[in-house]
Amino acid sequence: MLTSDTRRAIRRLSERLNIDVVPIESMIDQMGKTAGGEFLQYLHRPDESHLQNAAQVLLIWQMVIVDGGDQNLQRWHRLLQKARLAAPITDTQVRLALGFLREMEPDMQEINAFQLRYNAFFQPEEGVHWLH
Repeated sequence: MLTSDTRRAIRRLSERLNIDVVPIESMIDQMGKTAGGEFLQYLHRPDESHLQNAAQVLLIWQMVIVDGGDQNLQRWHRLLQKARLAAPITDTQVRLALGFLREMEPDMQEINAFQLRYNAFFQPEEGVHWLH
């Protein structure tokens, strides 16, 4: 059962990504009661880093569990870019996702392969150098 606090936490992520709440609610439901509750508590935290990490968990779930196709990858990458949440997936975020998604028993090799595939979006192109 979703309370107003949990709805607010879910809405915070869905509004930032400019998506419907359904994918987030589906992921939380698939996490199971314990891990889903832990994810909601995590999402309640007000700082930007928790929102960023929650978005990366959603991305990993979306690509490893739901649909790992190129079209879906492009779509989610664009959503994260528009929300200013696009960033390489860190090893810490992979561990976080493994914890939240544990009841789905995601394949670690598949997650690592996806991490490399997604992080390739952030590699400088040949001849292009970023100024810091």
